[in-house]
Amino acid sequence: MRTIENDQLLVQINERGAEVREVLHKESGHHYMWYGDPAYWGRVSPVLFPIVGRLKDDQYKIGDQTYELTQHGFLRDVDFELYEEAKGKVTFQYQSNGLHLTQYPYEFTARIRYELSQNGLTIAWEIEHDGEDTMYFSIGGHPAFNVPLVEGEQTTDYLLTLIPSTEHKPVQYELRDSLVREKEKDVHLEPIQLQSELFQHDAMIFSHINRVSLSSPKGQGVEVDLSGFPFVGIWSPYDPKKGTMAPFVCIEPWYGIADMEGTNKQYKDKFGIQTLEKDENFQAAYTIFFK
Repeated sequence: MRTIENDQLLVQINERGAEVREVLHKESGHHYMWYGDPAYWGRVSPVLFPIVGRLKDDQYKIGDQTYELTQHGFLRDVDFELYEEAKGKVTFQYQSNGLHLTQYPYEFTARIRYELSQNGLTIAWEIEHDGEDTMYFSIGGHPAFNVPLVEGEQTTDYLLTLIPSTEHKPVQYELRDSLVREKEKDVHLEPIQLQSELFQHDAMIFSHINRVSLSSPKGQGVEVDLSGFPFVGIWSPYDPKKGTMAPFVCIEPWYGIADMEGTNKQYKDKFGIQTLEKDENFQAAYTIFFK
C-alpha cells in the first residue's frame, strides 16, 4: 500500500490493480471512499481495461478468432510496480509481457498516476501500444463513494447533479441483461434525488457529461470532473428483495461501454472502442474534488 498526502487529504493506494482504497479528509475526518465490504461489493475504485462493462456472452472477435473476457477485464486484478514517486503524487506501471495473449492479443504498458491538489485527486491513465497491429481497447474508472457521508444523514438527502458538455448534447443509455441500448436523446438534466429506485435496472449511463457532483444539503460530498470523456456510469448495487441500494455510489468515467444489444461481437466495431497504432499512446485524466 502506498500513501500520498497534502495538508487536507490522505490517500492510500494498493499496488494490486493500482486501486485507491481510502481518501481521508484530515480536518473533517470524513472517509470518502467505500470500505470494500464484500457483502455489497468488495472493490473500491478498480480500473477497467481492456473492456468496460460486459461483453455479449463474455466474448469478442478479432476476425475469425473468438476471445473470452469477463466483465470489466483483467487490469484490476494484476500487481502494478511503482514507477515514480514524489511529494503528493505517485505513478504505477504494468507491462503485459505476453501474460494475457489468450484473452487479449495485444502487448501494452499501462501507467496510472495519482496526484493531489488542494482538495482534489487527479487520476491519469497512459496506455502504450507495444505490439505491431492496430490495438483496440476500452478503459474506465469505477470509484465508489460513501453515502451518506455524515452520520445522521439519509441517502435521500443527497443530490446528483450532471453538467453536460457545451459541445455535444447528452444521450442517456440503459442496460438490459448487462447490454446497452439508447434510452433518450437530448436528455434534459435536472438534479436527481438519490434513491434506490434509480438503480433497479443497473447503472445509469450518459454520454457527453463534463462534471458529476454528489452532495448533501450542507454541500458535503464529491465532484468528478470528467471533461472530454465519452461516457459516465452512475451505479449502486440494488437489492430487489428489500428495495434498497448499497451505502455507496459509483461515479464512473469511461472511454468505452458495455456491448450494445445488436453487437456483431467484432472488437473493432464495438461501440465506444479506442484504437492505437504501433508505438502510439493514449492519455486521459479525470479529477475528483472532495468537499
